[in-house]
Amino acid sequence: MMIYREMNSSGRMKPDSYVAVVGGVNIDIGGRPFHKLIERDSNPGNVSIGSGGVGRNIAHNLSLLGIRVRLLTAIGTDVNALRVQADCAEAGIDIRHARKVPGAETATFLFINDENGDLSLAVSDMKICEMISPEYLKEQRSVLDGACAIVMDANIPEESIRYLAETASVPLFADPVSVTKAVKFLPYLDRIHTFKPNAKEAGALSGTDVHDSASLRKAAGILLSKGVKNLYISYGKEGILVGHKGGSRLYPSVSANARNMTGAGDSFMAGLVYSWCHGFSQADTMRFSAAVAAISVESEKTVNPELSAEAAAKRAGLEAGRSYSFRVLPSEK
Repeated sequence: MMIYREMNSSGRMKPDSYVAVVGGVNIDIGGRPFHKLIERDSNPGNVSIGSGGVGRNIAHNLSLLGIRVRLLTAIGTDVNALRVQADCAEAGIDIRHARKVPGAETATFLFINDENGDLSLAVSDMKICEMISPEYLKEQRSVLDGACAIVMDANIPEESIRYLAETASVPLFADPVSVTKAVKFLPYLDRIHTFKPNAKEAGALSGTDVHDSASLRKAAGILLSKGVKNLYISYGKEGILVGHKGGSRLYPSVSANARNMTGAGDSFMAGLVYSWCHGFSQADTMRFSAAVAAISVESEKTVNPELSAEAAAKRAGLEAGRSYSFRVLPSEK
């Protein structure tokens, strides 16, 4: 039984509603040792190869939750580009509008997790993301304007972030990706509807040494003072700090048998977008998004193929059989 249904204001299904995701797509090559990771040595374990990228992962999670997605990104003309396109098609992600760069190599993310599934070390080759330029986004104006929300990650150039911040006609959701890349968002925080950094990223952006709940709240206060409307700071096992102009609150995470933490943040962002699209309350947004993240990390894969809106709702303890109206597109208001 469907728990959440995409509907317009009159209660009819809206087959044309979608979310636009602007961000990176890459090939993930990852390893996890069977036992405690030994540095500067060969560690027996499992190695996996698949499609990834923050933007692509968010899009994949949204698709599994039942949201139609159009992914604006850049890919090369190499064999990895063919794999990415095939994987996106299989995942239900519309990648037809991606920029194809002749002679370029598709981005690659090489990572090693520890024995618990937490990221230990990574190298990302994301140079091609510089081609997700304002000029390219201008060419995709109709895709952006037709979306009910836009998600952007910090793999794209800062000038593209500025372009979206200045021209978006729908709410902007932003993922900082990393401490290094997060600074791109600083000048545009007042244009962002929902911002999802982790504690390290929030600390770097606010100039705060985040080491406990008090310093976490301090960092949140500084970011909110810069104009962020809805702030979600992930703080590991301690939970998620939710901040808005009315104050902040630390919500607990949902327990999970974690096998791979790499995609936790991407799935949580997808939960936030889904929750906003369906008009969830703050409490239900947190419960649902945390449940999405919990399901995500229980798979060896960065995106758990078992994820669904029904599974997340059940995990979150939301009322079975309840339905929510999908937000109406701007042109239909």
